[in-house]
Amino acid sequence: MMFIRPVAHKDLPGLMDLARSAASGGVGLTSLPINEDRLQKRIARSVLSFSGELDRADHGYVFVLEDSENGKVAGICAIEAAVGLKEPWYNYRVGTIVHASEELGVYSRHETLFLSNDHTGYSELCTLYLHPDYRVKRNGGLLSKSRFLFLAQFPQLFGKMVVAEMRGVSDENGRSPFWEALGRHFFSIDFAEADYLTGIGQKAFVAELMPKHPVYVDFLPPEAQAVIGLTHEATRPALAMLESEGFRYEGYVDIFDAGPTVQAYCGDIRAVKESQRLPARVVDPLPDGDKTCYLVCNDALEGFRVVLAESAAPQGEFSLTPELARALDVKDGDHVRCVALTPKEAA
Repeated sequence: MMFIRPVAHKDLPGLMDLARSAASGGVGLTSLPINEDRLQKRIARSVLSFSGELDRADHGYVFVLEDSENGKVAGICAIEAAVGLKEPWYNYRVGTIVHASEELGVYSRHETLFLSNDHTGYSELCTLYLHPDYRVKRNGGLLSKSRFLFLAQFPQLFGKMVVAEMRGVSDENGRSPFWEALGRHFFSIDFAEADYLTGIGQKAFVAELMPKHPVYVDFLPPEAQAVIGLTHEATRPALAMLESEGFRYEGYVDIFDAGPTVQAYCGDIRAVKESQRLPARVVDPLPDGDKTCYLVCNDALEGFRVVLAESAAPQGEFSLTPELARALDVKDGDHVRCVALTPKEAA
């Protein structure tokens, strides 16, 4: 059985394996660097966040997908409670500047990129990675959407708005046309190195070196202009999932590869809005009827657990097999939160 739980100190080797796997597929994840010290510190911060021992500005919640048969860490996902309050959080806001001269009869609109900290204080979905060996059945949906149940269960820990950065366009060698056209002129390093430095927390150089004035998109080469706001092919399924849950692109892009940032009000996310808190009914076998796949979590914070469960539409209670109840660490009568895995299944 696969289940979601908070990351623990014992998971460091598993996270290092995931980081190496992610890097083998390209540039890797900014927030999952192959850096043992950085990952150990992130685990420690997550453990303290779940125990409530940090200020909200420091809260970062990391979850792992565990295979109960062998104890292997099969995936990772995370939520940052409030970005930009301790480490700067930059993106570009795509805007417009108008140049007009009534005397000459000239009127022109130019798309521009403004360096922005507009999302400071927002919560962020981040660090989503599932090991290729486990990209089967519905493990991807469990890993990614488990965070929505956490948001629904503990809204007081997060901001009203949630954002997610999507990986921008780069080739099989990790070359980003947007970076080559803009970032390289100010940093004189490869895109992969800049991405890695931000991943290990060295973000001060962004503020020190990036241009403070608006960038005219017209001045960029056509291949760079063409990828602004576009998502890497490998990340399109993740974007489609977020869009199906209510996330939208509002004109913000990554400063390195110009990948889109999508956002939604926490309360408007489908899986948050439609989730129900119900008493659990532990039965074997499950009642007859048409079954739907549900995300189900328990009420605990430090002992948070999420599983997938096939069940008929709940009628005032949610039916669980004894095996699922053990995975969630709940007993008959304890409360759980549940929601259909996909909007299609909820219909």
